[in-house]
Parts: sequence; structure tokens; C-alpha cells
Amino acid sequence: MNTHSQPRLAFWNDDEPLECVSTLPEAPNVVTFTFQAPSGALFSFKPGQFVTLELPVAGGPLHRTYTISSSPSRPTSLTITVKAQDASLGTRWMLDHLRPGMRLRATGPGGTFSYLNHPAQKYLFISAGSGITPMMSMTAHMYDAGRDPDIVFVNCARRPSEIIFRERLEHIASRSTGIELAWVVEGTDPYQPWTGYRGTFNQLILGLAAPDYLDREVFCCGPEPFMQAVREALYGLGYDMDRYHQESFHAPLPDTSQVPEDVTLDDAEMAEVEFTVSGKQVKVAQTETLLAAARAAGALLPAGCTFGVCGTCKVKKAEGHVHMVHNGGITEDDIAAGYILACCSNPIGKVKIEA
Repeated sequence: MNTHSQPRLAFWNDDEPLECVSTLPEAPNVVTFTFQAPSGALFSFKPGQFVTLELPVAGGPLHRTYTISSSPSRPTSLTITVKAQDASLGTRWMLDHLRPGMRLRATGPGGTFSYLNHPAQKYLFISAGSGITPMMSMTAHMYDAGRDPDIVFVNCARRPSEIIFRERLEHIASRSTGIELAWVVEGTDPYQPWTGYRGTFNQLILGLAAPDYLDREVFCCGPEPFMQAVREALYGLGYDMDRYHQESFHAPLPDTSQVPEDVTLDDAEMAEVEFTVSGKQVKVAQTETLLAAARAAGALLPAGCTFGVCGTCKVKKAEGHVHMVHNGGITEDDIAAGYILACCSNPIGKVKIEA
């Protein structure tokens, strides 16, 4: 009889930093960074969720939110795949400076963009650019379960060489009868024959890639103009948009179907905000957010997306009233416990914040 007891598994939480252990180039200006917990803790998250990294850029820490590209079915590490744009600050710093052995503070995981929250028999994943990362995590998670899933995976890129995870996804699809891949490119690479779809996403490509799209749960991620084109294509074909789900770290389009509670903010009315941990105080107009107030007071308050999606700026309200209009970055349980999102909360009267 084995008298040795099994060690109790510990799971990472954001009290512990992440240590970069490897980097892997994926495509032009695209790199996958693999992280582990220095303590050896495992990672627990839903495929499709994100973390927010604190990046030590020049001029002070910068918080950026990235979707986890690995699957929780492989919990010993966590990967983030990033693409640097022309105006990138944080992502460019990562590509230029982040190396194995370096440690970063991180918060999360967070987000509700996961197929586990919307069980279905058949899925349609539509992505563009680095929007492929949550789809990679969800597909790998289903594949690792050992059962053949039913996924049509559509990814759009400018050219074949810019398709992220192409080889890995084609390998997975070659070992499963239930994963269909459809690559859509705007142009081709010199001296590289291309036999996939060519053009931009439209209703014709949708019908060819997934003839049974009406029967599938749709997940979409990419630049806002791309997601708008996908929404319009599906809506125009009679798709049930209650089964459409998207992830974006850009400001969402205004939703005129929902009117916030009847609160009128007055630029002439001043509010007094006290940050109890740092001891800072500041007076600002009601129309200023608590995040802006924190920066004006010199109080350190992490923030990521700045429009109520990522949840990085979640903070406890100790006293007073605020007007908050968020975009899903905080749960009802957190709100009931007194938490708010500083980036989308306006102070009314005297407010105390635990920061």
C-alpha cells in the first residue's frame, strides 16, 4: 500500500506574478509568450478568457488586456499571443523586451466569452487577425477532451503568411473528423500558391464555409469593423442573433435599445473623491470618471480597456454614491459586494474608494 499522500494541487491567482519561460514567433509582428507560476501552481480558467498584464514601459506601468491562447486542459502553463500594430506601446514593448526569466504582475482571468457559457451541438468560430486567440483556446480545449467536436473555423487575414496558428490548427483538424477550417485572405504571398478563399468576409463566403450556419452557435472576435460586417451578414440572412457572441477590447457601439437609469451628470457639480489607501483627495466634476480622478490625484489605480469590459480597474467603494454604466466587466455579485469599475463610474457628492 502506498503511504505517500498526493500533494494538494494549488492554482494560480493574481497575487503571484507570471514568469515568462519561452517565446515563439507565430507570424510577422506576432509572438506567443508562455508563462508559468514561479510557485509551480496550475492555471484554471475558461477557454476564451483573458488576463491583464502590467507592463513596465518607460513613463510608468501600462496595463494591457490579452486573451489567453492556451487551453485550460494543459494547466501547467499559460500562453498569450500578441500582435503589435503600428501604434502599439505595450505589445511593442513585449516583442522588444520581454524575455524568459522576466516576471510580470497580472490580474485575472476574466471575461465571459467562452463556449462553456453557451453549450451547443455545433459551433461556428469567425475571427480576424489576433482575434483568433480565443478561438484557438476553445478549439484546443474541445480537441483535448478526446471527442470529435463539430466546429467550422473561419479566419480572415490579409495574406496566408499572416494566419496565426495555421499549422497547429491544420494539424489538429487532420486528427479530427469534426473540425473544418476555412481560411479567407485578401491577397496572396509571392510564389506561394493559394487554394483557399480570397476576398473579405461576406454572405457568400459564410454560405460556402458553413452551409448550416443557421444551426450553429456563433463566436466572433476581431476588429470592430470586421465584427460589424459579420453581424450584418448573419442578420441579413435571418440568423438568430441571440446565438451570436463576440469579444472585443475596443469601445462597443452604442446600444440604443437600453437606456441607463435616469441620472443626469452636471459638469458644474463638483464631487469630492478620497482614496483611503493612498490618502489622496481630489475634487472633480461629476462628469469625470473615478479613473480620471485617481490620475488627477496621483493615486495608483490599474486600468486596461477603460470602457468597462476587462474589469482591471475594479475597486471597492467604501462610502458614497457613483453612477456606473459598464459593458460586462463586473458581475452582479461584485456590485452587490460594493465593487465598481473606476473607468466607467462617475462620483456623486462625497465618495471614498479603497485605493
